[in-house]
Amino acid sequence: MTSPAAPAVEKVISRAWGTPHSHTLAEYRKRGGYEALKKALEMAPQAVLEEVKKSNLRGRGGAGFPTGMKWSFVPKDSPKPKYLAVNGDESEPGTFKDRYILEEDPHLMLEGIAIAAWALDVHTCYVYLRGEFKFAAQRLQAAIDEAYREGIFGKKMLGKDFELNVWLVRGAGAYICGEETALLESLEGKKGWPRLKPPFPAVVGLFGCPTVVNNVETLASVPPIFQRGADWYAKLGTEKSGGTRLICLSGSVNRPGVYEISMATTLRQLIEDPDLGGGMPAGRKVKAVIPGGSSAPVLAADELDVALEFEALKVKQTMAGSGGVIVMDDRTCMVRSLWRVARFYAEESCGQCTPCREGTPWQTRLLRKIEEGRGEPEDLEMLLNVATSIAPYPPIGLGTTICALGDAAALPVHSFVARFRAEFEAHIHEKRCPFGDRPWGHFGDWA
Repeated sequence: MTSPAAPAVEKVISRAWGTPHSHTLAEYRKRGGYEALKKALEMAPQAVLEEVKKSNLRGRGGAGFPTGMKWSFVPKDSPKPKYLAVNGDESEPGTFKDRYILEEDPHLMLEGIAIAAWALDVHTCYVYLRGEFKFAAQRLQAAIDEAYREGIFGKKMLGKDFELNVWLVRGAGAYICGEETALLESLEGKKGWPRLKPPFPAVVGLFGCPTVVNNVETLASVPPIFQRGADWYAKLGTEKSGGTRLICLSGSVNRPGVYEISMATTLRQLIEDPDLGGGMPAGRKVKAVIPGGSSAPVLAADELDVALEFEALKVKQTMAGSGGVIVMDDRTCMVRSLWRVARFYAEESCGQCTPCREGTPWQTRLLRKIEEGRGEPEDLEMLLNVATSIAPYPPIGLGTTICALGDAAALPVHSFVARFRAEFEAHIHEKRCPFGDRPWGHFGDWA
C-alpha cells in the first residue's frame, strides 16, 4: 500500500532553516527581513491589530487562542505601561520547535515582537527562555544586540519616534513557568506559582500592568502576515486556523524531527509521508499517538485520519496543544508509558492546589503498582476517580486547579485507560507486565 502524501505546503517559518548564517541580521535582511515591520509602521496600530485578526492566526503555545483577539483585550485607555512577554519556556514533553526558531531564525520572532509592540503600544518586552536552552539563548541575545545596533530596538524603531526595549530572561527549569501567569510571577522575581484568573494578564499582568503573553512560534508567524497579506496567510490554513504550523515528531518513526505542515495534514500523513515521518520502523505498527505534547489525550491507531488542526482534534476530545506528536508502536506498554507521563507531572506540580499536589503523586503510585504486577481491580477505578477529582474528561478545560497542569496530569490518565483499558486489566489479572521488565532504573519509593 502506497503511503499517503501530505498536502503541499509553502514554508513560512522554516524556509531559511539550514542555510548558512540564517540567524544573522545580514542574512535575514537578504530575505526581506524587517520589511514587514516597515509596512506595519506605516499603518495605524488598530489597523495592524485588525490585520492579525483577519489572518486567523492562533496561538502556537498550546491553547490555540486567536492571537488578534488576545491582543484586543489590552485596554487602550490604561494609564499604566503595557508589556509583552514572550513564552520561550518550551518544556512540554515531546515539544522542541521553538528552540529551532531561536537557533535558526531569531530575527523572525524579533520582527514579530516589534510589530506586536507597535500594535499594542508596548515599549518593553521580556523574552522568557527555558534555562536549558543555552545555545538558543546565545543566538537570541546576539540577534537582540544586532537589532539594537541597527536601530530596530532602542530609542527609535527604524527611525520612528517609538521606543522598544527587549530583554532576555532565562528560567530555572520549572515546567510550571510555561503557564503564562506563573511565567509573569517568575519574571517579577517570585516563585513561579500560577495566579487565579480573572483578572487576566491582558488587564492585570506583569507588575500589575496590561500584558500580552505570546509563544515564540506565534510571534514568528506575524511578519509573514504583513509581507504577503492576511488573506494569503489565512488561505494557507483552514477555516478557523490560518497559516501553517510546526510539528515536533518523535517516537517510533523513521524520520523524527521538526516539520512545517499544512493544517490539513492528518496524523497518518505525518507519520507515513516519505518526506515527513517516513513510516514506522520495519516490522512495527502504530499503536497510539499523542498529538499535542504529553498533556494531550492519546489517540489509538484507528484514529489517525484526523487533521492536525485545533478544531478537528477537539472533535476527537484531544487537542493540538504545542505540536508535540509522539508515536508509540505495538511493542509499547501503555501502562508503563502513562506511568512515565504521570511521574513527570507529579514532579512538576507547584503544589499550590490540593487536587494537583495530592492527586498527581497518588496517580503515579497507583500506576507503578499496576505496572509492577501488584495491582488490584479496584486500583483501576481508584485511578480514574483520582483523575476525575483533578479534572473530568470530557470536556477539556474544566479542572479543579488554578492552572492547566492539573488537566495535563489527569487527561492522559482518562484517555489511556479509555482507549487501552484491556491492557491495564491484563497487568492486574496476570500480576505482571505483559511487555516485560521496564528498561529504566528504579524511580524511587514515592513514585
